[in-house]
Amino acid sequence: MSYRFHIAKIAVAIATAATLSGCAEGTLDDLRQHVATINARAAPPPEPLPPMKPYNVYTYSVVERDPFRPFFEREPERAEAETGDNGIKPDLDRNTEELEGFPLDALRMVGTLERDEAIWAVVVATDETIHRVQIGNRLGENHGKIVNIQEDRVDLIEIARDARGRWQERAASIALQELEE
Repeated sequence: MSYRFHIAKIAVAIATAATLSGCAEGTLDDLRQHVATINARAAPPPEPLPPMKPYNVYTYSVVERDPFRPFFEREPERAEAETGDNGIKPDLDRNTEELEGFPLDALRMVGTLERDEAIWAVVVATDETIHRVQIGNRLGENHGKIVNIQEDRVDLIEIARDARGRWQERAASIALQELEE
């Protein structure tokens, strides 16, 4: 590099240092004076807090209903009396079968198998597993039980609750569908 460039660089550095040292004293004095002025002012008084509203205490007595229980829930005895027992109810103590975990509309019948006068339906679930079912097997989320298998459909009886909460039997079926490739 040239000698003139070094001289210019040194001159700029000296000028910058002189400028900063001259400004520092005056700026600091001005800043101290401004802070002193602000500190000398009187602070405005804070606004008063809004008045407290009185709290009304309510004590639940034993005679009243439980406050943590939903208001629309009926007592079991009264609900049973209102709906009546028609003798229809699912067997909730038995072991469930795999196809009872799928809604009925998520199952597809894709064919039948027949051997020695026994007939099975071939059903595909939404997880693409293939199942062989026969009369008496259970499927669907509404306690469905297969009662008849034909070449074009599987007939079953479901046990589901009606609008009043009573168990009702209803007929349902799964129609034969072509297997998509």
